[in-house]
Amino acid sequence: MKKGFTLVEIMIVIAIVALLAAIAIPHILQARVIANESAAQATLKTISTALETYAAANSGLYAPANGMTNDSYLRIPTPPYLNKAYCAQTESGYAYGCVIDKIDYSITARPTNCTTSGTKSFTITAGGVLTTDTSCTPAGG
Repeated sequence: MKKGFTLVEIMIVIAIVALLAAIAIPHILQARVIANESAAQATLKTISTALETYAAANSGLYAPANGMTNDSYLRIPTPPYLNKAYCAQTESGYAYGCVIDKIDYSITARPTNCTTSGTKSFTITAGGVLTTDTSCTPAGG
C-alpha cells in the first residue's frame, strides 16, 4: 500500500487555505489603512505642537519675519521644534501640504491612494483644531 495524499485531499487543503486567505486579506488591508490614518493624525498633531511651541516663543507668530512658509525654520534651532521635514513630503501613505504664515496655519494630510493607503483626509489649523474629511480626495487629485 502506497502512502501519500490523494488528489481530492490536496484539493480540499487548497480550498481551505484559499477560504482562509479570502477572509484574512481584507482585514489585513483594513488594518493597514487604519494604521496609516492614525499615523497621519499623529503627524499632524506633532506639526501643530511644533508650530504652537514656536509661536509661544516668538511673540505669537507661527512663521518668521523672513518669509519662510514651509516647516524648514522649525528644524533650525537646537533643540529643533521638528526633527524632520513633513511639508510637501509623503509618509505612511499620506502626503502632507502646509500653508503657514505669521498668524495662521493649515496643514493637510491626504492619502496617496483612497483605497489602499487611507480613506479620509485630515486638516489641522491654528490652535491645534483637527478636522476630518471622509470624502477621500487623493493627493495630487
